[in-house]
Amino acid sequence: MKPIKKFTISPVLPDRIKRLRDIANNLWWSWDFEARELFRRLDQDLWEKVRHNPVLMLSSIGQEVLEDRAKDDSYLFQLDRTVERFDYMLTRKVWFQQEKDVDLQVAYFSMEYGITESLAVYSGGLGVLSGDHLKSASELGIPLCAVGLSYQNGYFQQTIGVDDWQEEKVAANDFYNLPLTLVKSENGKQLLVEIPMVDRTVYAQVWKATVGRIHLYLLDTNIDENGEADRKITAELYGGDTEMRIQQEIVLGMGGVRALKAIGIENCVYHLNEGHSAFLGLERIRGLIQSENLSFLEGLEVVKASSVFTTHTPVQAGIDLFSTELMEKYFKKYCAEVGISLNDLLALGQPKPVNLKEEFSMAVLALNLSYKANAVSELHGVVSRRMWRSLWPDLLESEIPIISITNGIHQASWISREMTDLYDRYLGIDWAHKPSSEELWKKVYEIPDAELWRTHVRRRQRLIEFVRRRLVEQYRQLGKPQYELSRVENVLNSDALTIGFARRFATYKRAALLFSDPDQLERLLNDPKRPVQIIIAGKAHPQDIEGKRLIQKILKLSHEERFYQSIVFIENYDMNVSRYLVQGSDIWLNNPRRGMEACGTSGMKSAVNGGLNFSTLDGWWDEVYHPGIGWAIGTRDIYEDVKNWDEQEAKKMLNILEKEIIPTFFYRDKDGLPRDWIHRMKDSIATICPVFNTNRMLKDYTEMMYYPAAERAVKMRQNSFKITHALAGWKKNLRDKWDSIRFLKVDTSPLMELSVKNSLEITTEIFLDGINPNDIDVQIYYGKINESGDIVEGIFQSMALDHEMGTNKYRYKGQINNWVCGLNGFTVRVIPKHPDLGSPFEDGLIHWFTG
Repeated sequence: MKPIKKFTISPVLPDRIKRLRDIANNLWWSWDFEARELFRRLDQDLWEKVRHNPVLMLSSIGQEVLEDRAKDDSYLFQLDRTVERFDYMLTRKVWFQQEKDVDLQVAYFSMEYGITESLAVYSGGLGVLSGDHLKSASELGIPLCAVGLSYQNGYFQQTIGVDDWQEEKVAANDFYNLPLTLVKSENGKQLLVEIPMVDRTVYAQVWKATVGRIHLYLLDTNIDENGEADRKITAELYGGDTEMRIQQEIVLGMGGVRALKAIGIENCVYHLNEGHSAFLGLERIRGLIQSENLSFLEGLEVVKASSVFTTHTPVQAGIDLFSTELMEKYFKKYCAEVGISLNDLLALGQPKPVNLKEEFSMAVLALNLSYKANAVSELHGVVSRRMWRSLWPDLLESEIPIISITNGIHQASWISREMTDLYDRYLGIDWAHKPSSEELWKKVYEIPDAELWRTHVRRRQRLIEFVRRRLVEQYRQLGKPQYELSRVENVLNSDALTIGFARRFATYKRAALLFSDPDQLERLLNDPKRPVQIIIAGKAHPQDIEGKRLIQKILKLSHEERFYQSIVFIENYDMNVSRYLVQGSDIWLNNPRRGMEACGTSGMKSAVNGGLNFSTLDGWWDEVYHPGIGWAIGTRDIYEDVKNWDEQEAKKMLNILEKEIIPTFFYRDKDGLPRDWIHRMKDSIATICPVFNTNRMLKDYTEMMYYPAAERAVKMRQNSFKITHALAGWKKNLRDKWDSIRFLKVDTSPLMELSVKNSLEITTEIFLDGINPNDIDVQIYYGKINESGDIVEGIFQSMALDHEMGTNKYRYKGQINNWVCGLNGFTVRVIPKHPDLGSPFEDGLIHWFTG
């Protein structure tokens, strides 16, 4: 029976502790130890039962407990101190306010957010990065709001069955008992967002989560105003079929823009975190056509100026693609409304030329609708520019407009309390507010070796205690007999070298690589003088059968008598499990195939806790690795024979473990300390922590993406969109005539006996077919030639217009020098030139001389 009204019953908090509700409703508590401790002290068992959800806790706890705490002097002292820090966090002057006086508002869109385990609207790394992004934006004072979806069932809960096969179950989110509030309209009623969907309107209510100073808005279609099918749109993260996905992404992108407008947030820099939200650009164009009477192409210029895009995917298989038929079904009315053809729309999501048989790519749409685009590590930048070369086929790979901003972590969310106290004592309390300060992190060398080691050993012991508790609970849920429960109560060894491995079980991450030679592994793990153990966690996507088989393979191995004490798998990997693992592991293992991990951040979380990384040279580790701060698996080479590649790196991994890592860990001096290991811990912390944090990352985004986009957006809107009108018309004229450009000939001064002191004069004659010569840049590209006959690391030199030779024929002249000895060469090309272009490569218009 459905209720006729819904309401929430709140506890009666005594006046002396009423600020607990303020803290509970701001997710700041998720990265503040004392704030979390306030709720844990109310009732530790209940805190674990509600999965660290303070709002649910306050609605579940007995009134007598609250009354007792309101009279507890020690509790009140801790509460007052936490409240003071909470208020200071909200009001103190921070980085953004000290930098530039810029009119900036950022709207950050992501499919998932991993802020804390109790708010289950995330699945893995993308969501956790989004959550860390918001936390650092709060700390830096960046004016940013965020948009996502409120999944009724979140991501699946993982259980391991009796046959060691991953099973999935649903655990519904109760939004009324989470740190969320419903957004109201100006008249105080529920705010409803209307989203056109084929032949109907889908309605969404909006939940608001407060993350420090930042507001996160989550759209929810599971409301009475919608039919049963539409209520399911926000039911599950990454669930359903392709049609469900396009509906989710329409709600996220188009609905998200409408939600912000209804709230009163417009004229932002829109940050697309992955391509899921790219439909937001189409909605913004529609809004500009309706409100400003712009054409579609003019609206496109405005939207592009104020949009930035972050790609996280290093493989085409990870991109959301929609068929032409599906796009026509969902966007036929849109095309008619904004005055374009379906082919015009498809062209925004496909490499040129449009092919009706090719699927529509959300990443391509995001790239075509964004002023700036970035990859998430230096290596990922190389991979992405190669991956998207089809969009700019005539550009040099190095010119493809995708820059790199390497990911980081929000350190306060991942560091243990014990390490925080240690850093406070020896680095000073400013390290938490200035995590990018190299000078502060150098003070880690002042920490006494014994104290650092004791702190880390305590965290390893806590990890082992946690694992034992989780294993007992796993076995109890499976109905295992008492003797098996007693057995797992004593697994693992608190003095063993502990290797942590936790991530999504995609096959390219090669979770079973370490287990490729069980006999050699047995010998390494079970040495009584130098014991080693491995703790593993992670989920496979429900449709990923190979990933599930990997989990099953590892589990079956862990049950063998020779391994049950030293290999364990923890089910239902989430942020809580992750914290224990990164805070207590001695070695953090990461072994994807090179080029397949866009960045990876788990190793950064281990490093800030004193763990050492053992990883393939991929993602962020490729940038920072040098001997002494961890170990590298394999080389920077990539092989076509994947099977042989895996076999070779598995052997190298086991050999490094046996000959380098284990001896270093167990070699102790007369004081019983592994001095070399401790020195590596300090080198790792001092090298990694000041660079790989989200405060540095957010500053990079602000300087390299947000500011330029904000300034360009203002320019495009000035004087009733004067520049926008002119630029859109200019670009259309250039596109229409570009293919008729022809090089008539290229001449040079004598090529014989050139030396490094000579200059070479070059002239070229070009047919421009009505294009103004001021609208093009004719460039010489020259440099040394490699073994393949290509110019490498060449230099561009613009040519000057010499004179007009006749109708539409022009002669250009230039000279080159600065030679490198050896075989050199040159060629020439034409690119667009306009003072208001964001980039000459926006439309991919290039003409190279082909002879």
